[in-house]
Amino acid sequence: MHAATLESPSQATAQATTQRYAKVIETSKRIRWDIDRDVIRGRRFDFDKKFLPDGLSKLAELSFLQPAEMRFLSQIQGRTYANIFGLVERYIGAKTLEISKDYWLGDQVALEALVRFTDEELKHQEMFRRLEQMAAAGMPAGYSFKPQANEVANAVLGKSTWAVLGLTLDIELFTQAHYRSSIEPDANLSELWKDVFLFHWKEESQHAILDELEWRREHARLTDMERDQGVTDLIDLVAAVDGIVQMQAQADADYFFLRGGRSFASAEQAAVRDVLLKAYRWQYIVSGVQEPRFGEVLKALVTPAQMERIGQALAPILAHAGD
Repeated sequence: MHAATLESPSQATAQATTQRYAKVIETSKRIRWDIDRDVIRGRRFDFDKKFLPDGLSKLAELSFLQPAEMRFLSQIQGRTYANIFGLVERYIGAKTLEISKDYWLGDQVALEALVRFTDEELKHQEMFRRLEQMAAAGMPAGYSFKPQANEVANAVLGKSTWAVLGLTLDIELFTQAHYRSSIEPDANLSELWKDVFLFHWKEESQHAILDELEWRREHARLTDMERDQGVTDLIDLVAAVDGIVQMQAQADADYFFLRGGRSFASAEQAAVRDVLLKAYRWQYIVSGVQEPRFGEVLKALVTPAQMERIGQALAPILAHAGD
């Protein structure tokens, strides 16, 4: 009898899963990049160009802004965009290290994949810290990034692993979608800022594969009650993200009015505040929720009733952010 016929379905599944981890390792080694050698390369930001593309910033809705004002506001949004990724990668790295302990004395291929994942997330955090320093050197004083990375990470890590992995997959999928659909096609962005997210995208595309594998593995070992609590926790995490973007949208609007170069009418100020919040809700919540791959995985892991709960929680955000 051929040896392959002696494999049980579970053994075959385990082998296929290990091969997926191995493929991630192979890709990680091949695309590995260095912050200074490959990304920054001795360059500075070009402040005569936008940072965040129109497809993400939603600034086209503010027709009363002059081109220089729109450019400055895109740079504010882009600065916050980079800081948000530095923020979430704090908890992602910690959670990945925590998950890796399940493989310490087991599947060493999976362990290597997760260790490389963690190393790359630490590198990304360093890169985004560097970018904030570079942005601060070239932009007017007064910008403030409100959320504190360790406080946010502690709050997120206090939720169930099921929910944390779901949120992480959502983030790392929308990172890819943003680059492919909006950042890469826009020729009017600062070249350095654009390159940052090219290299970030290359590694995040591998991280999303691991997120999905680990989310499915975590789901398989839970009881129905634990899964339902995971759904509750995921809803809570989305609400927390919305709280963060509301706070930062307010801070960024205040900074824009402080350093925008002129006074704005009350109606104009209200419009800027609304568009910033709409843009941030789109960037950090809606675009991920509407990413097809995330929807496919989520639907495979939740019941119709749980999906309805999630939909009800998202409805006000979706209604505001639009498409």
